[in-house]
Formats: sequence, structure tokens, C-alpha cells
Amino acid sequence: MSAASFLIEVELRRGGFTRSIAIRSEQRVIAVVGDSGAGKTSLLHAIAGLLRPLRGRIEIAGRCLYDSAARIDLPAHRRHIGYVFQDARLFPHLDVRRNLLYGLRGEVRRAPRFELDAIVDLLGIGPLLQRGTAGLSGGEMQRVALGRALLSQPRILLLDEPLSMLDMNRRDELLPYLQRVRDETSLPMIYVSHYPDEVRRIADEVHVLD
Repeated sequence: MSAASFLIEVELRRGGFTRSIAIRSEQRVIAVVGDSGAGKTSLLHAIAGLLRPLRGRIEIAGRCLYDSAARIDLPAHRRHIGYVFQDARLFPHLDVRRNLLYGLRGEVRRAPRFELDAIVDLLGIGPLLQRGTAGLSGGEMQRVALGRALLSQPRILLLDEPLSMLDMNRRDELLPYLQRVRDETSLPMIYVSHYPDEVRRIADEVHVLD
């Protein structure tokens, strides 16, 4: 498989809900769409190592993260996943700069691919660095959350409906930053959304969960 490809064939269970998911793609940025309850977030959790599949295989960008037959199941901290949730989940007791720097924890032993100044410029958050999180708009909070995810030095970026809690104007404000991340980081990305316009502007390929 190429370095920017996805091979995901898993069976997942949450409570009484079980479903099989199969995704194969040679694209670097894919979207996963489907109705609420279709298993989109469960899929991202399985990729991130937060939910163990019943069986199957997860291989992304040439790295096997999970293979039940080969008894491979990398722990979450070794998967190097950058995860951006629907809500920003910033630390309210830290200012923006310290929220961003939290992403660098545990990465001091190797030279960072993404550095603070470069990420601040990429996301246009320089004026926010000294501010507390309580005064940020929804779009600003999501940019900070995205920056923190990138500073964790991920090899894969997962975005779980990152714009769903924003109004239309804020979504339009944040989308260009997501496009810049897509174009300038070269990371494999999986983007989950209910909004067709977001999917068209972000993803190279769309996979629908029935």
C-alpha cells in the first residue's frame, strides 16, 4: 500500500450495537459520513486506540495499528494520533499558549515535526496566546484545539465533526484554516461531518456508513 492509504476492516461493538466497517482508500484525506448512530465516532475511537474492535485490521499510511489475527494492538500513546473533537476540550485553567504547549508533553525526546511558532502562524492564533479560554469564540477555540493536536506530533489526524457546534459564519471562518492544515502538513486525515459542503471542501474521497 502507498504511504497515504487506509485499510480499515473492523467489527465494532458498543453496548448492544455491533457493526462491520470496511474502508480502503489510496487518498490522503478521506471523509466518513452517515446518520447519527451509524458508528462514525466509534470508528475514530477504534483508530485512536480508545475502543478495541472485536476483530479486524487497521492500517494507515503503511503502519499497522491493530490486527486481531496477528495480535497487534498498539496502545493509544504509541499510535501518534491527533484527535480534534466536536467540542474543543481546552483546559480552562490554562491560557492559550499553555494549552498549545500541552500538546508537546512527552515529545521532548525527539525533534518536533510541528513547532509552536509555525503552528501559531498556520492557524492565525498569535493574538490569542496570552488570553484565557473563557473569552474565546467557538471558532477560536477549535483553532487552538487543532493547534494542540498538531503539536502532539501526530502521524494521523482525526477530526470528529469539528465544526458541528459552530454557526454558519463561524464554520466559514474556520474552514480555510482546516484547508491550510490539509495542504501544508501532508498528514493522513479522516474527517467526520454531517455537512456536505465541509466534506466537499476538505476531503479527497467520501465513505458513507449506512
